[in-house]
Amino acid sequence: MIDYYEQNYIEYHASTVGIDPSSFLEPLTQRLAPGATILDVGCGSGRDLRWFRERGFRPTGLERSPSLAELARNHSGCPVMDADFETHDFSGLSFDALVLVGALVHIPHDRLEQILENILQALRPAGHALMTLKEGRDPTEPAPGRVFYLWQDPDLRAIFGRRNLTVVDFSRQVSKLRDTDIWLGYVLQKTI
Repeated sequence: MIDYYEQNYIEYHASTVGIDPSSFLEPLTQRLAPGATILDVGCGSGRDLRWFRERGFRPTGLERSPSLAELARNHSGCPVMDADFETHDFSGLSFDALVLVGALVHIPHDRLEQILENILQALRPAGHALMTLKEGRDPTEPAPGRVFYLWQDPDLRAIFGRRNLTVVDFSRQVSKLRDTDIWLGYVLQKTI
């Protein structure tokens, strides 16, 4: 997917940066202490980084498209690491919360749990993670090279259970971009 986002970074940024993320970010922030550190994995346009920063949190982004990472830095005023979450070593990082808003939608089902396990190394004990994925059954490809893998709630909850994650908040929201898409939103707490 890096090629799609790197090639279309201006259009992607323009289509997502103006969306109000409050409805899917507030369930996480209600569980965080003031000034908590947040790692936004796949931060895209930097919209959510800016939202968190404006509310007194200390967010950092991680984005694999260099062009999107630069736009995210400029828009949010936050640090953004240029890295691919599929191969990045998260073991040296430590954050109060992780944000994976749409970040894992291009990961096939058979690889999601392993990639999630790697990312979770950056989450402190008893920390929280926000994860959103699209609901459905069969993969879709709305643009060449941009495949979305869809999920059912029970399948995700089984993965969370195996990764010692407790669901503390759940939502189903219609996409703010396409009313045919439904997003499953989970606030998860890492159990020790």
